[in-house]
Amino acid sequence: MQLIFTTHSPEETEALACRLAHGLTGGEVLAYTGGMGAGKTAFTRGLAAGLGIAEPVASPTFALVNEYTSGRCGLAHFDMYRVESWDELDSTGFFDYLDSGCVLAIEWSENIENALPEDAIRIDIRCGDGPEDRIITIDGWKGEFPC
Repeated sequence: MQLIFTTHSPEETEALACRLAHGLTGGEVLAYTGGMGAGKTAFTRGLAAGLGIAEPVASPTFALVNEYTSGRCGLAHFDMYRVESWDELDSTGFFDYLDSGCVLAIEWSENIENALPEDAIRIDIRCGDGPEDRIITIDGWKGEFPC
């Protein structure tokens, strides 16, 4: 199922992701696409809030992965922007996280397309008409979208 949303501020983007998180049970892979500054980390902040994660969420640009464990299920937030080989992907711990039961949120997922599970939920975040408008397309969501 494809869902399309428009948000008008980072706070609305976070609120949408928080709603989505209420429908997650753990083990899902969320594969983000979208340009630099599109709002992928803002989306992840909302996702973390919806999972009950108390820690502040930061971009994993330099760490490659940030792990959050205080919620009802863990969250592993990846930045795959600089990942160019299977060895580099393996060094992030990505394959171990697939079996961890936590939610995986993967920025720049197009760089690891061949490693993504078939049932990954794909989330594309694009700039809209206004300076803070975002068009968020979610593909692969199963069932009803949480209210």
